Parts: sequence; C-alpha cells; structure tokens
Amino acid sequence: MIDKLRNKTAREIVTALRRDGFRLARQRGSHRTYSRGRIKITVAFHHLKDTFPIGTLSEIVRRAEWTNEDLRRLRLIK
Repeated sequence: MIDKLRNKTAREIVTALRRDGFRLARQRGSHRTYSRGRIKITVAFHHLKDTFPIGTLSEIVRRAEWTNEDLRRLRLIK
C-alpha cells in the first residue's frame, strides 16, 4: 500500500487531506497543521512540488486513519 504512494507531491497530499475534511488549523514557517476533529497532522514542506520520504507518508496515512479504500477514493493510488 505505502509503496504505491512513492513520489507523491506535497500538493497531492494536501489536496487529499482537504478532500477528506481536514482544514488548515495553523501554519508556522514551513509547517502546516491540518485538523479534523481531534486528529491533527503536521505536514512540513517548502514547495508544493516537494516529495516526502516513505516514512513520512506512512505516518500521514496512519494518523489520518486512511485505508486502501480511502487512498483510492482520495485518488492517491489506483
């Protein structure tokens, strides 16, 4: 599952978070914190074309509580 997320840009991840109901709660420098209820996810990037290491992507997926079905719905995997 996570291997299919390789080379996803910050723009794609932020768009998926917003589609899933996350809203920008705060920003401090290059760190943006998105929240939905009690779930908070911090995404750090400088440019929307930046890509993330696989560990960072897996942590975002874990914290957002996304399943394979959610990843397909959010158009992150086929």
